[in-house]
Amino acid sequence: MIRAFHIYKYYKGNISALVDINLKIEKESFTFITGPSGAGKSTLLKLIYLREFPSSGQLLIDDKNTLHLKRSELEGLRRKIGVVFQDFKLVPYLNVFENVALPLYINKEPNFRIRQRVFSALDYVGLVHKTEKFPPQLSGGEQQRVGIARAIVKNPTLLVADEPTGNLDNERAIEIMDMLVDMNARGMTVIVATHNTELIKRYNRPVLYLREGRLEEK
Repeated sequence: MIRAFHIYKYYKGNISALVDINLKIEKESFTFITGPSGAGKSTLLKLIYLREFPSSGQLLIDDKNTLHLKRSELEGLRRKIGVVFQDFKLVPYLNVFENVALPLYINKEPNFRIRQRVFSALDYVGLVHKTEKFPPQLSGGEQQRVGIARAIVKNPTLLVADEPTGNLDNERAIEIMDMLVDMNARGMTVIVATHNTELIKRYNRPVLYLREGRLEEK
């Protein structure tokens, strides 16, 4: 599903964020990406969820080269990808329902479908009873569950999570990881960037190790 060939990513000042990345992530797999802070984990995820693009090399998602997509093709591919963030990225002045519905509003889905999908996503994460609450009224674990509901409300085939447990205690972290594992069991491809080695050991899934922008063999 995802293949990278000699990917390089440079930022202003010729700073190398990723160096000669080659990888293959199969459809319906669960993959961890780990490494120290500044290793390039978030940069690699941004390429995968199409927030940014390689400086050179080829990144193929569903056999489509991300550098050669028309705008309509790019938007279509983005609709297949859900993203979960460490800091939740919820809009504080929107309630839970509205936060989860945002991707559907952007896609101009009809109201009946928005309502149906939002309640389905909130039911999955156990927060149907919190639809009228605002992010500041929720715990960290609840906010991350809202973030997951927003990520899956489009029924994506790929879920990308960037340090999804980084702001949570161990109990809440395991709850979130169990949800991600369950989504994978239901057929979703899941990629999780984390520096939490205990979670990596607990879930025993394939791991990609990044150091100074390079993939390392372990």
